[in-house]
Amino acid sequence: MDVKQVGLSLDSLVSSFNTRIAELQDLVVARNMYPASSVTDLSAVDTTLKAMELQLQQIKDRLREETLAIPKAKKLIQASLQQQQKLQSMSAYAPSYLPEREKVMHQDNSSCYVKEEPTRQDHSFGIQEPKEEPAPLPKEKKGRGSPPLWYITANELDSLSSYMRGRLTLDKVNAAISDMAAYAEANAQLITAPRKKLTESTLEKALEIREIGMAEAVKGKHFFLETDVKGPTLKLDNTGKAILTVLRHLGRLSESRIGHHRVFVLLKP
Repeated sequence: MDVKQVGLSLDSLVSSFNTRIAELQDLVVARNMYPASSVTDLSAVDTTLKAMELQLQQIKDRLREETLAIPKAKKLIQASLQQQQKLQSMSAYAPSYLPEREKVMHQDNSSCYVKEEPTRQDHSFGIQEPKEEPAPLPKEKKGRGSPPLWYITANELDSLSSYMRGRLTLDKVNAAISDMAAYAEANAQLITAPRKKLTESTLEKALEIREIGMAEAVKGKHFFLETDVKGPTLKLDNTGKAILTVLRHLGRLSESRIGHHRVFVLLKP
């Protein structure tokens, strides 16, 4: 109901009240012909009139409040529609598979590294324990954030030749990308971890990762080793090798040989 219709309804209601009041006034005039018996009736009429006037005033106040709220409601509806359009536009570019990162177990590690707040850990380490940080680490930490999660799209997968694509699915490839980000983040934690927090089983691995991280090909980037590949989705089988080939072809990672290690670097969009 718009404002005009509300106004017409209010006019109709006021007209009805006025008609009723005129009738009551006629009755009062008629009652005055018998003053001795009309005092009680006049008191009742007066009480009724006052109650009706109070009710009419309440209706007017309520109608005024509703009228003032209409512009605000229109603005809220407009903002909601704009937000809905933005969300629909974002959903069109979102990948169909967004797996959660899982714990990564290293072969030489006795404990697992869970990816929670790597950026916060890096900052707190740089401020609170500068003495425990190896000399090359300040350069390594610069520009480091979370590993890139650059998922592929269905169009990219379809653009591959049938020989390269094989039986790979979009969900399987994107799950492998999540695994690779998890490997890279675990290595980043080993690079930035204070020496006193490393156990005997992780110290050797950390020193090796830090030495590899100083190589020009991977310096300042997120990387993982071929020996880090242990699932849950990406494995060193025929499917895993096919996934790595596809991701190299689509520009999601690059490969380098550092020492006796095969190193994969995650690329950003």
